[in-house]
Amino acid sequence: MTTADTSLLEWALYFAGLGWPLFPLRPGTKRQPALKDWEHRATTDPERIRRCWSADRWNIGLATGPAGLVVVDLDMTKAGDTGPDGATALAALAAERGGPVPDTYTVATPSGGRHLYYRAPAGVRLRNSQRQIATNVDTRAGGGYVVAPGSVTAEGAYELVDEREPADLPAWLVQVCSEKPSAAISAPVQIRSADTTAYGSAALRGECQRVRDAAPGTYNAVLSSAAYTIGRKVGAGLVDHRAARAELITAGETLIGSEHWPPNPREVARVVDAGLNKGASNPVQRKEIA
Repeated sequence: MTTADTSLLEWALYFAGLGWPLFPLRPGTKRQPALKDWEHRATTDPERIRRCWSADRWNIGLATGPAGLVVVDLDMTKAGDTGPDGATALAALAAERGGPVPDTYTVATPSGGRHLYYRAPAGVRLRNSQRQIATNVDTRAGGGYVVAPGSVTAEGAYELVDEREPADLPAWLVQVCSEKPSAAISAPVQIRSADTTAYGSAALRGECQRVRDAAPGTYNAVLSSAAYTIGRKVGAGLVDHRAARAELITAGETLIGSEHWPPNPREVARVVDAGLNKGASNPVQRKEIA
């Protein structure tokens, strides 16, 4: 095993020791999990980790939901951006809400951004968000993952810069993360299902899995179709828009890097948003709901 391999294994065991479930990302990548259903298969088992990271130079994905973490991703400005960088935007939002941004476990990303690791609040189910909190500020929680320190991509390495214990996610930020975006376009709803929540949740899970299982060459079309299908249920009030958007984007990001459709996260979000908005303008009706 090379020095680099040993380092990745040591990092993986370190995170397992913290109780943070992890899974392999394809060598040199940040958006290509090496296995399906990674959130449920993420592990802290040292033996499984040793076998896995002894076999290849896997990067390390941390499953934030199972780890009990909410990671605030502060991005740098990109070409075409009109707003501030993530750190500046988060500081401005904190000042507006009257809350602190506590020092916490922090990782530097290859692009110059920061990942701030916070403990998720008990009894509150938070999901991923992308630029919903503020410009260039994303969050990773249930249904999401972050690339862990020790991992290396073509752009550079993820580096631990503050190893203090993760602080509690501040109350004002819990509130911001829990707020719903503007309601999607909707029409009068006619619903026959006895349990619309279960119906909508099952539909969302199924469409996300359809995206992850899409055949090469169909990724864009399948993601667009899945977003439209769920958008119709969002418009009918069967699925929460915020949860739908977060989970569809997470599923779509597993396709990044394919030779058939190599978009960036912004393009994935664009396809999801377009599909959700179009579907919400044509909500499902009573006769369409089993």
